[in-house]
Amino acid sequence: MESKRQFSIILIKLFFIQYLSVLCAARNFDFFYFVLQWPGSYCDTAKSCCYPTTGKPAADFGIHGLWPNYNDGSYPSNCDPNAPFDQSQISDLRSSMQKNWPTLACPSGNGITFWSHEWEKHGTCSESVLNQHQYFQTALNLKNQIHLLQALRTAGIVPDGSSYSLESIKDAIKEASGFSPWIECNVDESGNSQLYQIYLCVDTSASNFINCPVFPNGKKCGSQIEFPPF
Repeated sequence: MESKRQFSIILIKLFFIQYLSVLCAARNFDFFYFVLQWPGSYCDTAKSCCYPTTGKPAADFGIHGLWPNYNDGSYPSNCDPNAPFDQSQISDLRSSMQKNWPTLACPSGNGITFWSHEWEKHGTCSESVLNQHQYFQTALNLKNQIHLLQALRTAGIVPDGSSYSLESIKDAIKEASGFSPWIECNVDESGNSQLYQIYLCVDTSASNFINCPVFPNGKKCGSQIEFPPF
């Protein structure tokens, strides 16, 4: 009798643990980071880059990703192993993605590996809001809402290898978007800080830019940063 009672207690504990696991996995995220990357800075490093098999991308900011995040600075990842990337679901978006979401990793690729990674690591955590097609379409729409390169050019900030103040870059982007960005830098082969990625925050419907609840812990920039050509 006692053994049956202990067995029942164990089953209840296991059920409770499983329930908590499901509850945690299903926890809604609080906002998205929308991350855009300058290809000139990706390539101007000791690691260098490889152009896609479709050819050299345009000299414009490319999408890196649309990433669900929590207000405490943490983020969910790889939320649904049963929802692998299916390129047939984005066949109508492929040409636009090759233009606006190019891969620069080596060896040269057609983008599928990059997009698959973004969907499986980040996109599956937004399935309560966006299916796979909507996830990629939404990121493309967000890029079209804000023309970063033009915003910087309007402020006299151009990708010619010159250095600009970090504050002037932030101000130009805030003027165009209405919200303060977070700027991530990397370093060129000489160790100089250069404009690499721009983070803007988006609400959970993935339709409106918002003030960032928290900024990421990425590579920070100096007060003066280079804007390399591409």
